[in-house]
Amino acid sequence: MAASERSLRDLIEKWLDATGAASARVQLQPSPRRGMKRCVCVEAQREAGALTLFFFRHGDGLWHVFPPDERPAMRIAMMAA
Repeated sequence: MAASERSLRDLIEKWLDATGAASARVQLQPSPRRGMKRCVCVEAQREAGALTLFFFRHGDGLWHVFPPDERPAMRIAMMAA
């Protein structure tokens, strides 16, 4: 299955299988601002200790472990002037 087609559940299972987690708790994080994208916190228990992962929903509907970059990009032409 392509990464772009993975559900949040598939991503959580992939990450937790890699870490050897015995159990996990999934929580939807409240949005501090209206219109902010969704964020889910996953807390897993492992032999080595607790592991916390955050999954962020991007504008294209995909989930990633890094937050969406919603800052405007600087353009090279603007810097050259």
